[in-house]
Amino acid sequence: MHVHLLQHAPHQGPARLADWLTSMGHSHTVFHLDAGELPPKPGDGDALVLLDGPEGPLDETRQPWVRRERKLVERALDGHRPLLGIGYGARLIATALGAVVARGTFAETGWHPVTLAAESGLDLPERFEAFMWHREVFALPDNALPLGGSEASPLQGFSWDDGRVLGLLCHLEATAESVGTLLANEPLPEGSEASPHAQDTAAMLGDPRRFDRLAPLLDRLLSQWLRQAAA
Repeated sequence: MHVHLLQHAPHQGPARLADWLTSMGHSHTVFHLDAGELPPKPGDGDALVLLDGPEGPLDETRQPWVRRERKLVERALDGHRPLLGIGYGARLIATALGAVVARGTFAETGWHPVTLAAESGLDLPERFEAFMWHREVFALPDNALPLGGSEASPLQGFSWDDGRVLGLLCHLEATAESVGTLLANEPLPEGSEASPHAQDTAAMLGDPRRFDRLAPLLDRLLSQWLRQAAA
């Protein structure tokens, strides 16, 4: 399987996703939309991943790739290819499915527990810890199932069309290296300084074992995603 990954910011790349695809025998191409590369054509590739990106509203003036990417997402939703969005990418998918996307009450950064929704249908533990980096949130699209939620964000993701389409607010792909790069180069999500759900750098990077515990979660989720889409 060949997977296309769309990147929207120079320091918010695929992280562990790329390693997982390679280890499972899949090839992939990263399209750097933030650097002016065009997104792939709708019929290219076997699966599509929309990576995280800028906070705030989807703005075609500041983000010139948005119009083309929206069309690509619509074609993917109408087709039969697997589609996964993380953060910014999940907001694009939620918007395309008619869900409300808006600024959340609090910024949420660092490590937070997620409680899996009973109806999620996803192969994840009933409670797990994930890395967060957002202020924007989305409502549950029609005909979608909720992943579950954290204290600050009751909806941490959703699945649609029997799991062929996934949108994730939380980050299971994060590594110590990717988060270190993010902290060194990107501003914190708006409102982080006053949020009770935002952690400092020491808390985010202090225990490398936290990142190791994300790996099996990502493996379970991605394996189920591609398996469901192929069924």
